[in-house]
Amino acid sequence: MFVSWPAGSWKTLAATLLGKYTDKKVYKIDLSAVVSKYIGETEKNLSAVFDQAAHGNWILFFDEADALFGKRGITKSSNDRYANQEVAYLLQRFENYEGVSILASNFKDNIDTAFFRRFHIIVKFSNPDTDERLKLWNGYLPKGYHYEEQIDINELASKVDVNGAAIYNVMRRAYMKAVLRNEKVILGQDLLDSIRMEKAKEGKLV
Repeated sequence: MFVSWPAGSWKTLAATLLGKYTDKKVYKIDLSAVVSKYIGETEKNLSAVFDQAAHGNWILFFDEADALFGKRGITKSSNDRYANQEVAYLLQRFENYEGVSILASNFKDNIDTAFFRRFHIIVKFSNPDTDERLKLWNGYLPKGYHYEEQIDINELASKVDVNGAAIYNVMRRAYMKAVLRNEKVILGQDLLDSIRMEKAKEGKLV
């Protein structure tokens, strides 16, 4: 299975829920521990992962998969050749693995096309719509807290197009500011400042 974009759309949560639904352990691959600059070490590490996963009947979850399953390039140096060999090795192990594998990425176009021919399911995660955002704005409001009177949460959900992770981050910052003020009210200015921070991550202005 391949799940794709955008960032903050709960792809990791979806993988976890799939594991719960199928009563299988989800093993999230730590790329920093697998990928090595030394020749042959990455393949060795991946081999150990696939062998253990097959024995334990795990669901393998590759987050930021484009870092490992990236496109093969034109061989201009020995480094390019070894990088292409890693991708070829992955293709072989990926095809022979009989368990469930999930690859998640925010950059679908960076995945080598050879992998796409082997995916049984491709899922695109979209940003939440207005109704879903409204539920998130209300759901992330801490128990015992309330929004400032002049805040129209319905209008906020309608006009501010952000994903679930961004809403969580906005509310967390606004909540911390309320805690520091020793108040139980979420201020509109705090929300606006925090929304601007999240939009700045996307290179957008509010």
